[in-house]
Amino acid sequence: MQNALIFLFLGLFSLYSCTNEINSLPNLHTTQVLVVGGGTSGVAAAIQTARDSISVTLVEATPWLGGMLTAAGVSATDGNHRLPSGIWGEFRDKLYQHYGGPDSIATGWVSHTQFEPKVGQEILAEMADAEPLLTHMHGYWPVDVKKRGDQLLAVRFAGSTGDSLWVKAEVIIEATELGDMLALAGASYRTGQDSEAHPHHPNIQDLTYCAVLQDYGEGADKTIPQPEDYDPDEFACICKEVCKDTSVKVVDCHTFLQYARFPNNKYLLNWPNNGNDYYLNPIPLTHAERLKAYEAAKNRTLGLVYFIQTEMGYPHLGLTADEFPTEDHLPLIPYHRESRRVNGLINLTVSDLKNPYEDPTRPFYQQAIAVGDYPLDHHHGKNPNAYEETFPPIPSFSVPYGCLVPENVDGLLVVEKSISVSHDANGSTRLQPCVLLIGQAAGAAAALCVKKNLVPRELVVAELQTRLLAADCWLMPFLDVTPSDSLFEAIQRVGLQGILRGKGVPYKWANQTWFYPERGVSKGELLDAIAVTKGEKKVNGFEPLEEGATDWVRRDEAVRLLREGFPTIKFSIMIEGEMLTRAEVASILAGLSFGF
Repeated sequence: MQNALIFLFLGLFSLYSCTNEINSLPNLHTTQVLVVGGGTSGVAAAIQTARDSISVTLVEATPWLGGMLTAAGVSATDGNHRLPSGIWGEFRDKLYQHYGGPDSIATGWVSHTQFEPKVGQEILAEMADAEPLLTHMHGYWPVDVKKRGDQLLAVRFAGSTGDSLWVKAEVIIEATELGDMLALAGASYRTGQDSEAHPHHPNIQDLTYCAVLQDYGEGADKTIPQPEDYDPDEFACICKEVCKDTSVKVVDCHTFLQYARFPNNKYLLNWPNNGNDYYLNPIPLTHAERLKAYEAAKNRTLGLVYFIQTEMGYPHLGLTADEFPTEDHLPLIPYHRESRRVNGLINLTVSDLKNPYEDPTRPFYQQAIAVGDYPLDHHHGKNPNAYEETFPPIPSFSVPYGCLVPENVDGLLVVEKSISVSHDANGSTRLQPCVLLIGQAAGAAAALCVKKNLVPRELVVAELQTRLLAADCWLMPFLDVTPSDSLFEAIQRVGLQGILRGKGVPYKWANQTWFYPERGVSKGELLDAIAVTKGEKKVNGFEPLEEGATDWVRRDEAVRLLREGFPTIKFSIMIEGEMLTRAEVASILAGLSFGF
């Protein structure tokens, strides 16, 4: 008994000492949630946290919010055109309002959504500033942390003017471009290629220092000075007219420039083949070392600009002078496709994306908190040491909550491109709309953790999913049932619990998953769905019936099976019609399920 009291006293004294030490830190700012990094995920996380009535401080190194969406200039979004979930859909609607509708931003052929980076930044800043509980600070990057055991408590930031800042929070969200908080916090992580054939290889994807060109009109000459180490052969065969090898199949130069054309006669340069991709691994570098290393990537892009102006014959296309607040008129940051990746409670792999129902021991879709539909796509063309990769087709997919939670650090949620996925799977989860939604989910999770005094690993995922559904978020990527449909939430819930399955369809650059709400169900599917609802099975093993199928169970038989399955529960079912639709089954079983 005496020893127990001694240990209790020592524990309380240690807690008091740690708390006292943190509270006495110089230039200390206290908040409920801290978001480290104001990129695509970070700004969404901060906005959602504030909307959930929790104070949040966002700290970002650059003057802008939005990261790859804005500060890196990649303002041609990839994926989720038909899944305008949550804050992604809200942001896109604001772009529509600014430019005059969907057609006004479908200006290039790579995306349905293209916009000027400065406009995207202004919209995100307005969304952030509309939240009185959200404070964003700029010009700071993380350099140190304070922990108590495995619990992360505070972060120290270095400032661009030489000053320093400590921020203390109950929950901290890692939203940096390269996963810097993982290293500082001692979180377990990995980098590089990690396929089954190559368990670990340090190569990350190429980055790109983008540029935005402005059409200054015929007769204008905006040709820049020839960049240092310029080599026109680097850009040979970027388009047809400058390709001497007639066996190479490439688009003509006009089509190349239209690739990601922005409104107001502006053009994004973000081109992999013979373009401005550049291999550099900045992950282990310091902040100052990165800035210096990026100059070579900038030079590659300036070489492409000079090539377009001189070799391709477009001297009237020049760097836009009013897009970015930089002296060289280039974006504030490069486009990083890959960063550190945390070892999380769940590690999402290509197999999980390819067939989420295949392995009953990995029903990760049941923890879904964000959706994406982009195919597996990597950029390794500039690194001769990267091993060749081949990717299978995948359907649209969900990202589970466990990917955001580190396995060995508490008080930390991880977003952006640093979530727990394999290198291969990162090729799909890294795109802007998906990353934005991952950030929104983390913000909602952080708010719930603060309200319930939980660490992220203790959070009940169903409670987070309920909050996200209320925010018009897709959790299962059923593109044929939208938040405007009355049964959207019911169908999402039965999908999340495995009561009814969707049908995944790999499709070009916008993959699909269909629920088919108006189709009937087979007797086997209905019995299986009843068993899952009652907790007698983990997941329904039946796929939706094909269009035109006639082996659906008749309505009167379906009613009998449902009432036999739930004899003590009263519910009403429409008797009219030959078959009970999947939407009706979802409506009935969502109300009977105890999973939420």
